[in-house]
Amino acid sequence: MSHDRIFAAQETAKALIEVEAILVNTQKPFITTAGWASPVYIDMRKIIAFPRLRRRLIDFATKTIERDIGYESLDVVAGGETAGIPYAAWISDSLMLPMQYVRKKPKGFGRNARIEGQLIDNARALLVEDLATDGGSKKDFVQALRDSGQRCNHVFVFFFYDIFKGSREELASLDIHLHYLASWRDVLLVAREHGYFPEDALNEIESFIADPIAWSAAHGGADRPKA
Repeated sequence: MSHDRIFAAQETAKALIEVEAILVNTQKPFITTAGWASPVYIDMRKIIAFPRLRRRLIDFATKTIERDIGYESLDVVAGGETAGIPYAAWISDSLMLPMQYVRKKPKGFGRNARIEGQLIDNARALLVEDLATDGGSKKDFVQALRDSGQRCNHVFVFFFYDIFKGSREELASLDIHLHYLASWRDVLLVAREHGYFPEDALNEIESFIADPIAWSAAHGGADRPKA
């Protein structure tokens, strides 16, 4: 990992902890929308309330996109309803590209059934979301963009759990490349270095990261990936 990537990951992790977008509760686990039990929870929506932090993360995001995807390799930025919409707006402004957003369910007909904004034939679209757990929900948004007559091979999220085996490979099999700033491993590293959380909590997080499915099953959550 390059110095730029490491710096962005650590600064993102520190910022999320600082504004309490990351919560830890080892006694009463959080349950994600995918059904996983977790000792940690991340609330990326909280970032919209902190303009200076937001600007910093958008700067990291823009540099990541330009470095890993290209300076002139995208035509449109699409946000996933609803959490991805503000982030897509800020990134599209930073990249000076048109913006769309993708609905979770159709509201309309034909190519525009799920896409709000002007469709561009064969446009290279970047899907933007706030975070990805195992990447499953991204496939549906990407397919909606492809069904609209556009191309979508890249997804950007600010935070990726990066703990469920096979997540990257499954997306790659669909020609979807996931880009992100920070993961739970980055949070754990920064939290240990700066003593942000008690040692027993950090050990529990480390146990969760090492085997999230077993940890989830032992704490009342899902015990296998959803079909």
